[in-house]
Amino acid sequence: MPRDADSARIARHRPLSGMETPRFSGVASFMRLPVLDPADALGEIDIGLIGIPFDGATTNRPGARLGPRGVREASTGTRTRNAATGIAPYDLAACADLGDVPVNPIDVAATARAIEAFYRPLAEAGLVPLSIGGDHFVTYPVLRALGRFEPVGLLHIDAHSDTDDSQYGGTFLTHGTPFRRAIEDGVLDPRRMIQIGLRGSTDSADELDWAMGQGVRIVPMEAVLARGLPDVLAEARAIVGAARTYLSFDIDALDPAYAPGTGTPEMGGFTAREALQIVRGLHGLDLVGADVVEVAPPLDPSGITALAGATLAFEILCLLAQAVAARRERRD
Repeated sequence: MPRDADSARIARHRPLSGMETPRFSGVASFMRLPVLDPADALGEIDIGLIGIPFDGATTNRPGARLGPRGVREASTGTRTRNAATGIAPYDLAACADLGDVPVNPIDVAATARAIEAFYRPLAEAGLVPLSIGGDHFVTYPVLRALGRFEPVGLLHIDAHSDTDDSQYGGTFLTHGTPFRRAIEDGVLDPRRMIQIGLRGSTDSADELDWAMGQGVRIVPMEAVLARGLPDVLAEARAIVGAARTYLSFDIDALDPAYAPGTGTPEMGGFTAREALQIVRGLHGLDLVGADVVEVAPPLDPSGITALAGATLAFEILCLLAQAVAARRERRD
């Protein structure tokens, strides 16, 4: 259990209850949490929810720049306790919405620098980020901040590997290249990296050879179906082990029936129920950050994709809160 000082700090940063004011009222924030300036969060907050409204590295359908806004709105319906797992994240960790990274919508390199600069002081202070994108490129500069002194492992749930070298004749910073760049930069350990759910057509037979040559474990959707999720998740836990790990969940891992609002949808994906099973099956790991990316609200007027993103973000928040509490206990 948290110490008295930690308990008081945690209690100051809880979501606004729907029993106090209606969930559809007020200014939307992630999970109805208090909104803090990042500078004020250092030393005060354990987990910061951060929007990265950027889709300038998208190669297919745009719209993920509005992902943070859509997920914020959808997340206002989230309550404080996970009924399935029993985890009450706001009892374990002080959480807040830290706003959006100030991106440059027409400059990918400038945005990469801005994201890394935003996250570095948070990483140095030990604050755990839960990011909402944005296209998948945004994970790269986040990993540069978190893995600056020690590479992290990666649990990657996606329809695509995102380990291309370049796209469109030598463009090296796109949403199809983030994990190759992170491995090359030494901030991501490919031997502690697993990609789950990959599927769809490819441009060449050797598209995944570089990643596998680096030691990345790839479990395509066909293998998931043959083996079953419990077996795949057991392998994932063994691969990342007990060391520092990052979780990245691309919403296009879900079948378009459950998440049509995304830039590169692929048939044959996970159901919403399976997506929850995946996240819940990753409990107890030493997670130092996570993201949900590629939610594109303009491509889904129904709002079902934003709801999926918000629900997964809450499930992931529960995992991060558990990890924060476990590290606190070890420290104490």
